[in-house]
Amino acid sequence: MKNAAHEDDPVLERFHFLVNAPALFNAVTTAAELRIFPFLSGRPGAGAEEIRAFSGLPAHQLRVLLQAVCATGLLERRDGGYHNSAVAEELLAADGAPDSWSHILTGWKEVYYPAFADMTTALRTGTNTALAAHPGDEPTLYGRLSRNPPLEEVFHRAMTAFTLRSVDALIEQPVFEDVRHVLDVGGGDGSTSARLVARHPRLRTTVFDMPSVSRLASGAEAAAHPERVSVTPGDIFTDPFPEGPDGPDAVLFSHVLEIFDEDAILHLMKKAYTALPAGGKVMVYGYNVSDDETEGVFGARLGLYFNVLASGRGMAYPARDYERWLREAGFEEVATVSGLPYEHGLSLGVKRG
Repeated sequence: MKNAAHEDDPVLERFHFLVNAPALFNAVTTAAELRIFPFLSGRPGAGAEEIRAFSGLPAHQLRVLLQAVCATGLLERRDGGYHNSAVAEELLAADGAPDSWSHILTGWKEVYYPAFADMTTALRTGTNTALAAHPGDEPTLYGRLSRNPPLEEVFHRAMTAFTLRSVDALIEQPVFEDVRHVLDVGGGDGSTSARLVARHPRLRTTVFDMPSVSRLASGAEAAAHPERVSVTPGDIFTDPFPEGPDGPDAVLFSHVLEIFDEDAILHLMKKAYTALPAGGKVMVYGYNVSDDETEGVFGARLGLYFNVLASGRGMAYPARDYERWLREAGFEEVATVSGLPYEHGLSLGVKRG
């Protein structure tokens, strides 16, 4: 009777999926790494034997894998053949596309989720104890990944793919219409900058990030606009932001500030204020949780990852926090564009005087 009383409870349904999700997540990731989704995109209705010949899996193990992926709804079985669902076709079937969720899944499997076994210890001790799995003495994952270039590339491919999934909502904002030069702080491989200059022909950007990350900014997207996407390697905390007569009139923090705590965020915002000319703009783009901090599954996952592994601090902050920090840093006309895809928001400020 107790179970029957709750059988229609959506929280119970979510709980049942949640406790099985780690295994199912890895099954979907395995199918992506075996390129089963692109294969079925070109061969819809293929049978198990065709998939076995393509994937190289033993028949029994393939049967187990296909059962698991079908249980998620991403694959469908009809008349003995297998088909991508509409979601799988959209997110996973484009073989090698830079915005494919296949890159995101692999990055989360290789970097994010192994760390979560340390969650209880990390949260109790107040530090990112899972970082110990990555050799080095740097205090953040980003520093230690520089010692492991193959894993660093996996990580940044995942970051780029997720950025590309959400970046259109940023680059279409009218705030860029009268901007001349954007400093893309923590801009990684330059994918955001490349999309910005492609959308706004009079705009140029400077990517400012660690040297080991900046080398990735020679990738195809950024390299397509070499005259308008430049790279300045440096430490965003200790090295000065580029400024001067030909310097930036806007500073963009895209998927950067949520990594840090309030003191570090204020420090970076004040650096942006100092570097900008009068009338210059600051833009903070990233995850926003709801004001009461109870909604946002992407943001919740991100906050846990930061504290357990990446930096030992930070979270997906509500927009009201960014707005308060922007005012404390000296910016005026502070506002937020909310409701953007994947729980994103864009907080803005202007340097007056």
